[in-house]
Amino acid sequence: MPFINRTALINQIETQFQVHPVCALLGPRQCGKITLAKAYANLKHINPVYHFDLEDPNHLAQLENPKLALEPLEGLVVIDEIQLRPHLFPYLRVLADKKPDCRYLILGSASRDLIQQSSESLAGRIGYIEITPLQLQECGYEHLRKLWFRGGFPRSYLAPQDEASLLWRKAYIQTFLERDLSLLGFNQSPQAMRRLWVILAHYHGNILNYSDIGRSLAISDMTVRRYIDILQGAFMIRVLKPWFENIHKRQVKTPKVFIRDSGLLHTLLDINLTHIPMHPKTGASWEGFALEEVIHHHQLDADECYFWSSTGEAELDLLFTKNGKKLGFEFKYTDSPQITSSIKKAIECLKLDFLTLIVPGDMDYLLSENIRVCGLSSLKKNLGFFDVL
Repeated sequence: MPFINRTALINQIETQFQVHPVCALLGPRQCGKITLAKAYANLKHINPVYHFDLEDPNHLAQLENPKLALEPLEGLVVIDEIQLRPHLFPYLRVLADKKPDCRYLILGSASRDLIQQSSESLAGRIGYIEITPLQLQECGYEHLRKLWFRGGFPRSYLAPQDEASLLWRKAYIQTFLERDLSLLGFNQSPQAMRRLWVILAHYHGNILNYSDIGRSLAISDMTVRRYIDILQGAFMIRVLKPWFENIHKRQVKTPKVFIRDSGLLHTLLDINLTHIPMHPKTGASWEGFALEEVIHHHQLDADECYFWSSTGEAELDLLFTKNGKKLGFEFKYTDSPQITSSIKKAIECLKLDFLTLIVPGDMDYLLSENIRVCGLSSLKKNLGFFDVL
């Protein structure tokens, strides 16, 4: 079994607690949030630790009177699946002010937008950390192919065989559609959401066309947008916004969509391990997988990430600003990347300070003064490079 190193996340929790009495770990279900909470408590030798699982009827009964249940507690209080009981946030605000030595670690399977009560009730008292499924840095760069194919959900990645991993992912999709969505407060038909999810998997890496999707599902554009917001808020998809420049070119103004976990993407598309080298979606799958890795390594929020496209002329897979520098990324499933006319135009139109071509393997060399080829396996050692540009 490969070593899973989540020390960086544990350190982020510690940093948040140095500033805030409440820390929220938000991420998709079964991505390892409770395991991480336990690891944090063990590594930091915190005692006592109290754990409430809001899917456990006994714990729910204890929290019927939150003040009585929580006020006597000291040390670390962990509350799992907080989105199921948002009325707890006002009590946490009172306790955070009343007991400054107590720490509250709350775990949720919905984005901040879906649990707005936390930001409203705990303003100035809460820090947020997005917990993703396992990343390449945590699994080891020698396990790139396995992580790419199976995805990062721990039970999928750590399954003893590929067949067991696939069975787990199929069950996860079914449970998410039939159970998890309703627990988040959404009552859409599981069949309709499955059809949408499969359609989005085929759109993976491409421009969203709400009208075409609506016609395929016989629903309105607005309903499609609402369903997409739900999947985005549950961390299942990434909607990447377009970047606009004041240039004399026609630019794409519609977002792209990605299935965030590559293992779920391959399940929805019915791609198995032997299909990957020749499948028509291989390039798009690699783009989404590498995109998530780069965003994670640079600790970017969703509103900091963009793509750019000038209709019919040039495009850029990922664009963001760091340390005052405008950085561009292209993701290519190739072992011989080249400087294309599209890349040249992107650098010229966007006035990029640097562009990186992310490819499989461990390559690391310059194609020109401001264009670098970097294998995804070499990404970690090159992170500091961008800080000194």
